[in-house]
Amino acid sequence: MKATGIVRRIDDLGRVVIPKEIRRTMRIREGDPLEIYTASDGEVIFKKYSPIGELSEFASQYTDVLHRATNLPVMITDRDHVIAVAGMPKRDAIDKRISAQLEELMENRENYIASPETKALYPLSDKDKEAGLAFTIIGGGDVTGSVILMMNTDGSMPTQTEIKLVSVAASFLGKQTEE
Repeated sequence: MKATGIVRRIDDLGRVVIPKEIRRTMRIREGDPLEIYTASDGEVIFKKYSPIGELSEFASQYTDVLHRATNLPVMITDRDHVIAVAGMPKRDAIDKRISAQLEELMENRENYIASPETKALYPLSDKDKEAGLAFTIIGGGDVTGSVILMMNTDGSMPTQTEIKLVSVAASFLGKQTEE
C-alpha cells in the first residue's frame, strides 16, 4: 500500500476527511459510495464501490452478446475503469482508466452517437480507439457506468439498430444495479 504521509483525526461523530489530493487522484467525488474493509493487521481500507463492478461477470456476457449482434467491439465501464470487453483484446482495455471526455459525458448524463457533425469520442485516455456509441448507465438515479460500441473500421456511422441495442443494454444494466 502506498504511504501518503497525510494524517487525519477522527471527529466526535466518527468521521474522517479524505484529503482533496487523494480524492482528486482516485476520482472520488461527493456522494460516491465507498466500501470499508478491515485487515487482520489493523488496517482500514476504503475502496470505491462500483455497482457495475458487482455485475462484471454478467457485463462480460452482455458484451459478448452485443459483439455477436453487431460484429463491433464493445466495452462496459463503471465510472472509472473498463470492466468488460468483447471483440478486442482484453489486455488493451480491461481495468484501463476511462478518458476525461467519457467521464464528463457520464457526469452530464448524456449519450453519444457518432455522426459527421459530432466531435470524436475516445473512451480511453490513449485516444487509440474511437467510439461509435456511448450510452450512460443510470441505476437508482445514479450514474454507474457506460456501454460503448466502438466505431466501425470502415468509418460508417451507427445504425438505428445499433443505437437501440446499446440504449437497451444501458437501460437493462441500470435496472440490474438497482436490484
